[in-house]
Amino acid sequence: MALGTAATASAYELRFDAGRICLDLLATTHPGERLDGLEPLRAWITGSGLVPPGTPLAHADAGWLVGFRELRGCVGQLVRGTNTPGVRSYGLALARVNDVARAAAPPAPRAVPGEDGYLVRELAGPPGCAALLAAVARDAVELLTDPVARAAVRECEGDNCPLVYLDTSRGRRRRWCSSEVCGNRERVARHRRRAALARA
Repeated sequence: MALGTAATASAYELRFDAGRICLDLLATTHPGERLDGLEPLRAWITGSGLVPPGTPLAHADAGWLVGFRELRGCVGQLVRGTNTPGVRSYGLALARVNDVARAAAPPAPRAVPGEDGYLVRELAGPPGCAALLAAVARDAVELLTDPVARAAVRECEGDNCPLVYLDTSRGRRRRWCSSEVCGNRERVARHRRRAALARA
């Protein structure tokens, strides 16, 4: 199956609206595990913009899945700032993210003529797992060390929604991870409550 087909088939399940790549990675846990195989992982890597569309990722293996899930757990612990008993400590999560961030960067992008004659972006070579993980880890380091960005991290106010996002809205009044998803659910619930009160 071609990557483009897999990405199209599962893209509706993946979200890329958190405002940072590292936060988009956290969104792959809700409402259930989204990175449940190599095809969804490949679709996420492409959809997140880590690689240009059409980049061959057939060389990805189960180790990639383990690496991205492990990094996701560490980033989640750091972003939420929790040190839950029985779970990897905050300090260990920080050390792991810093360690992953030190890996080499993905191959450099280059411009090449596309089928329509316009220039398109492609990588100079196949990306390795460590390099892609490093790009996500560096994004997390930048987020966590930028006081302005860190202060704009919010948790969704939707019922049972643990997603976090970067609030770049005017006045910093964004309440939901997605107005179309959690915001719409809240508006529907509010309407139903008002209708129930009107009938009572």
